[in-house]
Amino acid sequence: MKRRIFILLAACMAVGGAWAQKQKSHNFEVAKNLDIFNTIYKNLDLMYVDTLNPAEVIGNGINAMLRSLDPYTEYYPEDKNKELEMMLTGKYAGIGSIIRKNLKLGNIVIDEPYEGMPAAEAGLRRGDEILAIDDSSMVGKEVGYVSERLRGEPGTTFALRVRRPSTGKEMTFKVTRRNIKLPTIPYYGMRPGGVGYICLSSFTEGCAKEMRRAFVDLKGQGATKLVLDLRGNGGGSLAEAIDIINMWVPKGLTLVETRGKLRQANREYKTKLEPVDTLMPIVVLVNGETASASEITAGSLQDLDRGVVLGTRTYGKGLVQVPMDLPYNSMLKLTTSKYYIPSGRCIQAINYKHGGGGYTERIADSLTHVFRTRAGREVRDGGGIKPDVEVRPDTLPNIVLYLDRIDSTEVMLDYETDYMAAHKTIAPPGQFAITDAEFADFKKRVLASGFSYDPMSGKKLDELVKLAKFEGYYDDAKAEFDSLRSKLSHNVERDLERNKEDIKRLLEQDIVTAYYFQAGAIEAALRHDKQLMEAERLLADPQAYRSLLAPKGD
Repeated sequence: MKRRIFILLAACMAVGGAWAQKQKSHNFEVAKNLDIFNTIYKNLDLMYVDTLNPAEVIGNGINAMLRSLDPYTEYYPEDKNKELEMMLTGKYAGIGSIIRKNLKLGNIVIDEPYEGMPAAEAGLRRGDEILAIDDSSMVGKEVGYVSERLRGEPGTTFALRVRRPSTGKEMTFKVTRRNIKLPTIPYYGMRPGGVGYICLSSFTEGCAKEMRRAFVDLKGQGATKLVLDLRGNGGGSLAEAIDIINMWVPKGLTLVETRGKLRQANREYKTKLEPVDTLMPIVVLVNGETASASEITAGSLQDLDRGVVLGTRTYGKGLVQVPMDLPYNSMLKLTTSKYYIPSGRCIQAINYKHGGGGYTERIADSLTHVFRTRAGREVRDGGGIKPDVEVRPDTLPNIVLYLDRIDSTEVMLDYETDYMAAHKTIAPPGQFAITDAEFADFKKRVLASGFSYDPMSGKKLDELVKLAKFEGYYDDAKAEFDSLRSKLSHNVERDLERNKEDIKRLLEQDIVTAYYFQAGAIEAALRHDKQLMEAERLLADPQAYRSLLAPKGD
């Protein structure tokens, strides 16, 4: 017995000694490389031919180091701290409007003022061309430059000079900056059949309280079913996500566990409150831009069999970041752990490898593991949240994408600003429609503008021709290629008519946004939302809904 104890102690000492030696070696490597970095910069600063900007040069070094880790670990010097604060809280001080570059003018224009915010209250409209802020010209500047100068301390007032496209007149608006809180629930409302609908855009401070108010309001209006729309929601606060899930699941459940290198990073997040409703059928809408806290919400409801997830596979972000204070008022947003939802799975889709300069590796489906929901349904880790019902949205034709954002003639924006100038009011969001006569006028404008676009089919045909020539088949198939090319010939007038309904919807969406802001835009878009229609069909069929939440074979 003594011999065994001696051998065991000797083994433990050997392991401990090896670990201590490894740690000592690691600490030496850290000290050595920091010394090298420090020496290199001192020599650069002393002898480099040009004077160095230390904040820029060392900042670039820091950012290069962090880029080799993962895209979520980020350094924020003092002058960028407000960006991190806005990310965490959804608040910033400014005018409350989206701006973008007008490709035809080469200048920045107002794209979408937010309802009730300084830009809208001052009278700024979609399409207004920003010429100057106080005495500083904004002509020819980029979006980031103008955006930085529109923001500032709350309560400060400035003169904003713009040119209104519908009249060509220059106008000056006095705008007072204030704290802007981006809407976390830009729209909620009742749908047919007793279905309540809530669109949650982000998980920022206070969003759980807003969600509770919206849900209780919908119940008061007679909602007996719920669609929670998390499409495009990039996440945010884990604590807010827990409180939102808690509305529909019992108190005392462990929803999320975080696990990291340090013990302080390991934590359990439990529901703390009594739920609002544990029985109402819920469908959660998701897509490839549903990430982080949104995935925790959707995945927890799926793991607890509390709701049906519908749409397309989510992004797959299973990493947790915490903000850390650094010297001189700088900050670091640092990845400290991974999170695991109720079934025990982590939905992180990408491995970030740090050897050899860093690279990414998407986890193959064959390497994922099976987990079970509370009722025994099979779910998997390693690739985001796979929906219970996959429904792909309608895709926009290439010509619509060019008209919307890529078109250098800006013919769509010009039409919309003229339309707004000619119509003081329009029908409510759920009813507004572009008439055939109005579309014909728009089509005439597009053709007169010289608009053109790159049809994808033509590009693919060019690639196929190159491949056929390379492999020696082209000469034999030349007649067929020529025939196909003639059928795929670029005809803007034909393509406008062929994609008439999609273009009309885009025009309607932009015009409704100008009159009814973001809430109206969402309400209008729901009329043609294929994924929402499928969610409503599912909620109208209780048997089909329940069958999706039961294990296969039951």
